[in-house]
Amino acid sequence: MRARHFAALLAAALLYPIEDSSAASVFRCVGTDGHVTFTRHGCASDQEQHLQDARNPTPSSSKTIPLADPDRRATPNPTSAGELVIVGQQDDGCGNRLTSSEKRQAIIRKEVRSGMSRADVENSLGKPDRVTASNGQQRYHYTEKRKGGSSRQVSFDEAGCVKK
Repeated sequence: MRARHFAALLAAALLYPIEDSSAASVFRCVGTDGHVTFTRHGCASDQEQHLQDARNPTPSSSKTIPLADPDRRATPNPTSAGELVIVGQQDDGCGNRLTSSEKRQAIIRKEVRSGMSRADVENSLGKPDRVTASNGQQRYHYTEKRKGGSSRQVSFDEAGCVKK
């Protein structure tokens, strides 16, 4: 029964349509002088702001794609100067527990801190000597070659982030 349930879930996951990963939303900013700028971070308060979908189809696509219509999805720009607007924040997948500066300092110092990803740990300590997995969690094993053979383990949670 359990195997049949797993097979049904696997089949549903494989049949679920995947969104086009080459698409993104960008802001089209038009200044008072007519200068046009495209950005992912929003426009200045003195610029007209439009939200525009940007698509990068594969060259093998035989279907023609119409040009974007910038007026189709116009969004108002905040007018009050004291209003704080957060346009977007990058999510590192580990809850943004470390700032990019903290990660960079830890990597330079060859340290491992809670909230680092597997890639961050490999940038800090190099490729692991051995990788083990148990209950959906991975462990990187490192053996110090210069310090008398001492060993070190780094444990990751299900999301691939260093555990506390």
